Amino acid sequence: MVLEATMIVVDNSESSRNGDYVPSRWEAQSDAVNLIFSAKTQANPESSVGLMSMGGKGPEVLVTPTTDFGKVLDGIHRTKIRGSTHLATGIQIAGLALKHRQNNSQRQRIIVFTCSPVAESEKDLVKLAKRMKKNGISIDFIAFGDLEPESTKKLEAFNENIKGGDGSHLAIIPPGPSLLSDTLVTTPILSADGVAPRGGTDEGGADGGGGGFEFGVDPSTDPELALALRMSMEEEKARQEKEGKAKEQAPGESLEGIPEENQPLLDGQGEASGSRGDKTDEDKKEPSEPKDEKKDWDGDGDKMDTA
Repeated sequence: MVLEATMIVVDNSESSRNGDYVPSRWEAQSDAVNLIFSAKTQANPESSVGLMSMGGKGPEVLVTPTTDFGKVLDGIHRTKIRGSTHLATGIQIAGLALKHRQNNSQRQRIIVFTCSPVAESEKDLVKLAKRMKKNGISIDFIAFGDLEPESTKKLEAFNENIKGGDGSHLAIIPPGPSLLSDTLVTTPILSADGVAPRGGTDEGGADGGGGGFEFGVDPSTDPELALALRMSMEEEKARQEKEGKAKEQAPGESLEGIPEENQPLLDGQGEASGSRGDKTDEDKKEPSEPKDEKKDWDGDGDKMDTA
């Protein structure tokens, strides 16, 4: 799978307080961030994900690209809803964060959540899109909420000018009864990473009780349990491989040092070949004839010395 460094830019402006998404726009983003992190790291364990916000007084890098989900989760919990968005500045700072990634072989991608009106002009956004494309950065937009037609037009113009071989996508998700993350998995942004929709079916068409997720656990709803199950499976697999190697080596090692017996099983007298050699000196002596006690009593034993 593709090795990527991804920066997720969340919209923590006042518009994210709206409750037209379940349970709110901000909580819906938090759930989607969990899903994106799981999708990227499952597609390639060496891929990394960072997090930043673009609301308030200005954009803020919360977590640089990492494989530690705990850091991303902590960044989400530390984020406060305030102010308005700074879309163009947020994208530029995300690009700088990717430029200083630890693994330069990772492809660069920015995923931007936006639920606020776009204040930047279309001309400035097009110019920014061309610059990002020149730097080899793919940018995905997840636009949700009641966006104005003018804002949608600006995002479409940005997307048209940044499209490249690695793919930059624009997903417009209107309010509805479904969770934002459930709708997100059906878009090209995550479907390319092989993420199965929740409650989906397995390859045979039958309902796979785990909803298509590994171990039957949705990483976006319970990431800690999914991680624990994955680590447990890897440890068990390593233990079984170690036992298998030990069993393969054990038979050869146990027979070393044991001399081969070239002698026949039976000797010339019909006895076991090893039995004669094990006899002690007393066993080798032939049994003596029993003494004739009566003869000894009647013989010289009764004569008296008369000298």
